[in-house]
Order: sequence, then structure tokens, then C-alpha cells
Amino acid sequence: MSASRSQETDALLTTADVTALLRCPSCGSAHVAQVLGDNGGVSYVCTSCGHSWS
Repeated sequence: MSASRSQETDALLTTADVTALLRCPSCGSAHVAQVLGDNGGVSYVCTSCGHSWS
């Protein structure tokens, strides 16, 4: 496997790991959007139930 292919695989695994961790604490859905706030903070919004948290 080439170096670029290995890096691509690592990036996909990392994305899958992060996606598995981002679940709505209200409904448990994995349909979560990351939102940047005015003060530079990061918040999350569940696109299933509308719950937001940071």
C-alpha cells in the first residue's frame, strides 16, 4: 500500500471514530452538525430532534 493510500485510510478511520462519538445526548441520534459560534466556540446541533449543546 502506498503512503498516500495509508494516509487516506487513516483519515477515514479517524472520521469514522469521531462520527461514532458524536451522538445527541437527548435522542441518541448520530445525525449531528457542528456549528461555529460568534465567539469562536464550537457547538453541536442534532438534525433529528433539534437539541443543541456545546
